[in-house]
Amino acid sequence: MRRSIIGIPLGDIAGIGPEIVVKALANPAVYANARPLVIGEAGTLRRALRVTGLDLEIQVVADPARGRYQPGAIDLVDLANVDAERVAFGQVQAAAGRAAYEFIERAVALCQAGQVDALATTPINKEAFQAAGIQDIGHTELLGRLTGTADPLTMFQVFDLKVFFLSRHVALAEAIRLVTRQRVLDYLRRGAAALVTLGIARPRMAVAGLNPHGGEHGLFGDEEVRELEPAITEARKLGLDVSGPIGADSVFHLALNGAFDAVLSLYHDQGHIATKMVDFQRTIAVTLGLPFIRTSVDHGTAFDLAGQGVANALSMEEAIRLAAVYSNTG
Repeated sequence: MRRSIIGIPLGDIAGIGPEIVVKALANPAVYANARPLVIGEAGTLRRALRVTGLDLEIQVVADPARGRYQPGAIDLVDLANVDAERVAFGQVQAAAGRAAYEFIERAVALCQAGQVDALATTPINKEAFQAAGIQDIGHTELLGRLTGTADPLTMFQVFDLKVFFLSRHVALAEAIRLVTRQRVLDYLRRGAAALVTLGIARPRMAVAGLNPHGGEHGLFGDEEVRELEPAITEARKLGLDVSGPIGADSVFHLALNGAFDAVLSLYHDQGHIATKMVDFQRTIAVTLGLPFIRTSVDHGTAFDLAGQGVANALSMEEAIRLAAVYSNTG
């Protein structure tokens, strides 16, 4: 079986990103379907190995094709762009924000050059980005800008439950305003197309309701009647298999048990809570619509844990695995 080269930018080095990377790469099972390639800085990896007590070799590679990609060694594209020992754990720092940005920028360039097949990203800190003068509010927005992709799709996956998001990092009041017939139809069309690229020939999608019990036919909230139902009707006319709106208190459970291939969540926390309550560590973010697959752990920098060697790497392992699976699909 072909093992995809998975680029892993180290993220904010004041957080747990480097620690979960070295822990994940200490697990030989990660190498079963992937060739992990860290994009970062050598001193940061050495510090992470010291903190976690792991004994792994660091192999610096100039060309991803020349990596070893075997358990016991970490293959690294070394940007040598930050002094890790001068970056304190658990604090917002411009140096960490700038380095994280540069790690991602190089990782994207390697993907676009065809040298890396997919990305599995580690946490960044938005305040550190701002301190470094970087205006992108998150990974997805940054990746969209670097690749010229307008409004990339975010999908969460935990086991077989897949969830798309109609909106991401906006206030709840703004998220409700974004629940429009045109936007819902656009996301249903793009979501269905994305699922096909992931190997689902005829996707079955459901739309979560916005109001309690789907608004009870307009008794308390009319967004379902005014925006969601017309969008779903139009999607069906286009040949898409779409159900709903279905109350958010049941639709995710139904999808987890096989009734649907994916759910369209109408705002950030609606889908986040549903997936993370299934299994927090195994909930993986997948960015679709880019020129390459990107997966990510779905937790933050965990400044309160950084430098202690106690962070759980299961989510990082799962992100690498899923990136390899999807980069070999289609």
